[in-house]
Amino acid sequence: MRNGLVILVTWGLAAIGTCFAAEMTKIRIEVSTPGGKPVDRAGVRVQFVKGRSKAKLGKKIRTNWEMRTNQEGIAAIPPIPQGQILVQVVAKGYQTFGKTFDVNEDEKTIEVKLNPPQAQFSAHQ
Repeated sequence: MRNGLVILVTWGLAAIGTCFAAEMTKIRIEVSTPGGKPVDRAGVRVQFVKGRSKAKLGKKIRTNWEMRTNQEGIAAIPPIPQGQILVQVVAKGYQTFGKTFDVNEDEKTIEVKLNPPQAQFSAHQ
C-alpha cells in the first residue's frame, strides 16, 4: 500500500511538472549589412514578451538577455520559452533595429540586416 502511494504521488508530480513546463526554443541571431558583411560587436538584446508559460512550478524564468555578436556577426542565446520575443540590435555606424518575432519551433535563426544611418534633416532653416 505504501509503495503504491509513493508511485502515485511521484506520477502525479511528474504530470503536474509536464503541464507547467514551457516549450523551449534555441535562438540564433545573425547580424549583417545589406551587402551581407557580418557586423561584429553589435549589441543584441532579446526580451521574452509573452508566451505559453512564464512560470515553471513557481520558478522564475529569465526573460532578458544582452550580448554582443562575434566576428561572424552571430549571437546565440540559451533556450527560451516559446512565444513572442522582442529583438533589438545596436551597432556603431548603423540604424538601430527592433522587431517582435513569434517563436514556436525548437530552433530559430533570425537574420537582421542593419542599414546605414539616414541623413538628418532640419525643419528650421
